[in-house]
Amino acid sequence: MPTHTPLAALDRATGWINSPLLTAPRLRGHVVVIDFWTYTCINWLRSLPHVRAWSEHYADHGLVTIGVHTPEFEFERRRENVERAAHDLGVNYPVALDADYAIWRGFNNHYWPAVYVLDPYGHVRHYHFGEGDYEASETVIRRLLTDAGAAVPPRPAPVDVRAVETSADWDNLRSQETYLGSRRAERFTLSDDATPLRLGLNRWALSGAWTTTEDAVVLDEPDGKIIYRFHARDLHLVMAPGPSGRYVRFRVLVDGQPPRTDHGLDVDEQGRGLLETPRLYQLIRHRNRVDSRTVEIAFLDSGARAYVFTFG
Repeated sequence: MPTHTPLAALDRATGWINSPLLTAPRLRGHVVVIDFWTYTCINWLRSLPHVRAWSEHYADHGLVTIGVHTPEFEFERRRENVERAAHDLGVNYPVALDADYAIWRGFNNHYWPAVYVLDPYGHVRHYHFGEGDYEASETVIRRLLTDAGAAVPPRPAPVDVRAVETSADWDNLRSQETYLGSRRAERFTLSDDATPLRLGLNRWALSGAWTTTEDAVVLDEPDGKIIYRFHARDLHLVMAPGPSGRYVRFRVLVDGQPPRTDHGLDVDEQGRGLLETPRLYQLIRHRNRVDSRTVEIAFLDSGARAYVFTFG
């Protein structure tokens, strides 16, 4: 937790979305929520409904909400990608672009998501890393606004949870975040041992012509596949169509069959999807029983880049 007044780090933002530059002097007298995010992070996506609700509910009572977008992947450094994500996800409050991690370092932050609540003098009065603790965070917001003389609404902020933002099914979650690039890859099975039935839980494999980079696996020729054995209600994959921006067609099978009613937001019942923009894609959402399943993502076109599996 910062022991100084860290808002001065906002001066080092590489740009702003939804707002002109907000400086520490301009924010003096306001209760401020700082939310560190990167738009492909599933943990942040599931916390977003609460931050968005606070912003909307308390903006007229002296609260200023600022999303600090500190990128994890290279494509998240591009302003146009962040702007698109903010628009699509309903992030209408000010966003400071932190491509150089200057604000991140100013807060001595280490996590996505991370919420800091600051009083009208710029001092951090509460913080939380990761999902959860929403009621405690809002209680501090309400108290600080009240102490500052605001007449806060009688009830807490109503939370509108949209699509991919649904909280994880923790009771049935037995798969964990899995990076595919060489820098952080885990649990990879060589392709000559990649028959789906032989994959152990949370093991994955590639089929086809792939190149492995530090952050991703890149498909060099059409008809490559990624295969993963998982146990979770939801399966997501962060993907990008490659430098040319040309879309990539893909199809998802579960245990060798189309997902039908268990399809995710970004595929149809037959498992067909289109990779058009760099972002998180929800491929599977189980509607009924959750069990260990083998997912196969087949890419019909070259150029796909896959970064990390996440689950919910």
